[in-house]
Amino acid sequence: MIKRLHMGARMSEAVIHGQTVYLAGQVANDPTADVTTQAQQVVATIDRLLAEAGTDKTHILRATIYLRTMSDFAAMNKVWDAWVPQGHTPARATCEGALANPGYLVEIVITAALP
Repeated sequence: MIKRLHMGARMSEAVIHGQTVYLAGQVANDPTADVTTQAQQVVATIDRLLAEAGTDKTHILRATIYLRTMSDFAAMNKVWDAWVPQGHTPARATCEGALANPGYLVEIVITAALP
């Protein structure tokens, strides 16, 4: 069975299949904010979506992080390191790329397991 959360015409914010939760790329609520604030907004949204799906950040399997510029890598990592639970760090990749809105500085895609 497949369950979709916050389904729109183009995408769902989360899809649950079996024991796996797939989150769409999450971006900041405020694309005018700096990378630290945007990263904080993104991880807060991830927390909310994971909770709604029935899991949490200790069950994240994989994260892909897109930055508008790698010069924001250190600032984003400060937020990530404060947020990700030690002993539960997922497999992760970070890369630079153009995001859908030029104001977005960070986008994070998550795959997690259900407990």
